[in-house]
Amino acid sequence: MNQLVATIQTFTLPRLKKINWVWMLIIALPIFLLAAPDDQAKDTALFTLNNFIEILPFLALAVGSVAYIKASGGETVIGGIFKGNLAIMIAIAATFGALSPFCSCGVIPLIAALLAVGAPLAAVMAFWLSSPIMDPSMFLMTVSILGLPFAIGKTLAAIGVGILGGSSIYALQRFGFFDDPLKVQPSSGCGTSSLAETAKVNWKFWQERDRRLTFKSEAVGNFLFLAKWLTLAFMLESLMLAYVPAEMIANLVGGQGVTPIIISAVVAVPAYLNGFAALPLVNGLIEQGMNPAAGMAFMIGGGISCIPATVAVYALVKKPVFISYLAIALSGAVLSGLGYATYLNFLT
Repeated sequence: MNQLVATIQTFTLPRLKKINWVWMLIIALPIFLLAAPDDQAKDTALFTLNNFIEILPFLALAVGSVAYIKASGGETVIGGIFKGNLAIMIAIAATFGALSPFCSCGVIPLIAALLAVGAPLAAVMAFWLSSPIMDPSMFLMTVSILGLPFAIGKTLAAIGVGILGGSSIYALQRFGFFDDPLKVQPSSGCGTSSLAETAKVNWKFWQERDRRLTFKSEAVGNFLFLAKWLTLAFMLESLMLAYVPAEMIANLVGGQGVTPIIISAVVAVPAYLNGFAALPLVNGLIEQGMNPAAGMAFMIGGGISCIPATVAVYALVKKPVFISYLAIALSGAVLSGLGYATYLNFLT
C-alpha cells in the first residue's frame, strides 16, 4: 500500500506543480457559467474581451517598458542608492522602490542580497515596502483602469509608506532592535556579488544578442503574466457586477470616515489576488458604491501584505521584522486611504 501511494505521488505531484491554476480557472469559469439559467457565460466573455481590448495599448506599453529595463540592465543601478546619509537614503530608496519594475515576490532575492552585503535595514525596508505597491507597468495599468489621479495618489502613497516604514525601522534600531534581521544569511553564490560589482548598463540593448533575447523573454513572460491575471480579474469583475448587490458594497465600505478605510485595509490581506488583478476589481467596487479612499487603502494594504508577499517575507526575515512589516503595511494603508480622502475632499 505504501509503495502504491509513493508511486502515485511520484507521478502526480510533479504534474500538479506544473499546473497553472489561474489559467485553469479562466477556462473553468465560462464552462461552469454555461449551467447558469441566464446568459452570464456570454456576458462574462464579452465583458472580459471588450475590457481586454481597451486595455491592450497600455498593456503593450507596460510590457515593453519593463522588458527594456531588464534587457538594458538598468535595474542594476538600484544597488547604488543604498549608500550615503541614512535619512536621504530612506527617501531615495522609497522613491526608487515605487519606480522599479520589481513585484512583491520578485524583489525578495534583491532584498536578501542587499541585507547580506550590509545595506541598512531601514533603507532596505523603505524599498521593500514601496516596491510591490507601484512600478512603471502598474502605473500605466492603474491610469487605464482607475484614472490618472488615482495612479498619482497610489504612487505618492507607495513612496509615503516606504518612508514611513524606513523611518520606523530606523527609530526602533536606535533602541537596539533588528540587529540581525535575516533568518538565513545568503551564501556568496546567491547573487550578492552582483551588488558589490559594477554591472555594465547598455541602454541600446539591441546592439547585443543576449540582451535582445532577454528583451524577448521578458516581454513574452510579462505579457502572459499580466494577461492571465487581468483576464481572471475582468471575469471576476463581471460576476461581481452581476451577482453582488451594490447596496451591500455601499453599506460595508461606501460610507465616509475612517471605518470603511480600516475595513478595506484589513480585508485586503485574504482578498487580494494580485496587484494587477485588483485594479479591475477595485474599479468595479467603486462603481458599486465603494468609497474611493477605501479602494486606495485596499490597494496599498493588499499590495504589501497579500499572501504571496507575506509568505516570501516570512521565509526571509526573523519574526520581529516580519511583524513590523505587517504593522507598517496596515497602518500605511489606513493613512494612505485617509490622505486620499483628504485630497478628494479638497477637490470637491
